[in-house]
This record gives sequence, structure tokens and C-alpha cells, in this order.
Amino acid sequence: MNGKIYWKQKTPLLFLNFLCMIALAVFLWVNGNSLDSIFLVLTIWLLVLAAWLWKSYRDRKAVLDELLHIAEQLEERYLIAEVMDKPEQADDQVYYQILKMAGKSMLEQISAVKRERVEYKDNIEQWVHEIKTPITAMRLLCENHRSSLTKELLVELEAINRFTEQALYYARSEHTEKDYSVREIRLFDVVHQAIAENKYMLLQNGINIDLQETDDTVYSDEKWLCFILNQLIVNSVKYRTEQPVISFFTARQGTDTVLCVQDNGIGIEAGDLPRIFEKGFTGKNGRNAARNATGIGLYLCKRLCDKLDIGLCADSTGQGTAIRLSFHINDFIHQVQG
Repeated sequence: MNGKIYWKQKTPLLFLNFLCMIALAVFLWVNGNSLDSIFLVLTIWLLVLAAWLWKSYRDRKAVLDELLHIAEQLEERYLIAEVMDKPEQADDQVYYQILKMAGKSMLEQISAVKRERVEYKDNIEQWVHEIKTPITAMRLLCENHRSSLTKELLVELEAINRFTEQALYYARSEHTEKDYSVREIRLFDVVHQAIAENKYMLLQNGINIDLQETDDTVYSDEKWLCFILNQLIVNSVKYRTEQPVISFFTARQGTDTVLCVQDNGIGIEAGDLPRIFEKGFTGKNGRNAARNATGIGLYLCKRLCDKLDIGLCADSTGQGTAIRLSFHINDFIHQVQG
């Protein structure tokens, strides 16, 4: 509580007491009391008033400081009225009732928003599952009737499928734990799967794939990891240069197994590098080289990696970009298996 504001609010009370003291002094003087007795009475008045005001200030400050401390400890601070003690003063009880009403209104609005978000997520998932059926049918038709036209259509179908998957994973990214299936997987099996899902795009753009294959295994979710690799592959293609190459290799870094996806593209500006995982950030190259960049792909990768406890970092030296996925090695599991 701000002491200056408190004492400023007490100014009318102090002024009223000052007027009353003058009136009392005049009254006592008129009735023949000595100056010493009048001074004694006024001194006692001042001492009692000062003691009462100081105690009132200290008690009030203690109550309000405790209330602030409780509020700071709460994550949902709109619930303050539910955990604070009911005040004794009449005006404080009015504020208490207002807080209760505000908290109730906030809870109702939060519940409504949560219901709307769940409905939105369910609608997105349903739409994605429904749209996949005609996409799969169109892909089969194109593969069964090969021509220059159908090859171009297959590339566009891959892009449509990636966008629908991105919408699905974005909708699920808040509650990934409901869709987890963590098991031991071979990293390069997932790499091969991601490459196969983007083969027409890679062929059309003349992308060379360099696989430095190993038998490294990690514990993760295969489907979510494949989606992350898809986003990284798309970015490498989007920011490619002549004779583009995408390399996949693994390394050990301390207690982690690291999967590196490296390309020889145009790279990332040094000033943009710290922000590439921010939602909606496209950077200088995103505005110039890839005008259709949305800034969602890497943001979603970072969000999913955080959920899966996968380390994600990027490095670019001006030409080419290396994205590293770090998987923690569970020594306990390896000891049991050994």
C-alpha cells in the first residue's frame, strides 16, 4: 500500500480534527480555563489521534500486503476472491462482492472459450480426415494414369496434404499428450518415411538427398517426428539454391543423440536466426525468396519438440542451414535392455 496516497486520503479527517481542536480551545478559553490546561487537552487529543491513525495505517497495510502476496502466488488471479478472507469493514465487503461477481463472470467466459476451442479443434480434425479421402483418391488416379500433367498434379497434391496435416497438428499441438505413442524407433526409418511423403516435390525441384545412414534409435513418437521432418524438408526446398542438397546424419553430443538436417540453401540472416521459431516470423528471406511463407512451420516444430522433450536448434553461417534435433538417451532403459 502506498503510504503517501493513504495519508493524502486522510487529509479531510485531519482538517476536521484541526477545526474541532480550535473550537474546543476557544470554548475552554471562554469558560476561563488556563492556557496550560488547554494545551494539555490539545496535546492529549493529538497523541490519541496520531496513535489511532498510525495503528489504522499499520493494520490496513498488513491486510492489503497479505492480499497482494496471495494474489502474486496465484496463477489464475481472477480467483483471488475464492482464497481471501471475507473482510470485516463495510466498504471492503462491497469490493469483496464485486470481486466474487467478476471472478464468476470470468470463469463463465473461460468455460465458454474452452468449449469453443474444443469444438473448433474437433471440426478441424473432422475436416482434415474428410479431406484426406479425396486427396488419396486423386493421388491414386494420378499414379495410375502417369503423364506430365499428373506428375505436376502429384506435386500439388503433396502440398495440399502438407497443409492439411499442418492444420491438424496445429489444432492438436495444445494437447499432444492425448495423441502420444512413444516407443523405440530407428531414426533413419522416420527419415525415409518423410522423404517418401515428399518425393514428388523433391524430384520436381531437383533436390539431391545425402543420407549418412546409421542404426541409431531413440524413444519418441514416430508420427509427430515425421511431421517435424516434413516441415524441415519443405523449408530446405523453399529456400534452395542451384544444385540443392539436403543431408541427414546423426551424431552424439554428450548424453544426446542428435539428428541433423542440413542444406546448402540461401541460409538465414544472422539477425533473424534468434527469432525463426516465433509464430508468424518469416524474416528477410521469407519476405524476399519465399513470398508464400507463413512463419508457422518452424513455430509448430518448436512447439511439438517442446512437448516431445526434443531439443531443437538452428545454425546458419550465411549459406546453408543446419537444424539439429536432440534426443535424450535414457540410460536406465538401455541398462535394463542390456
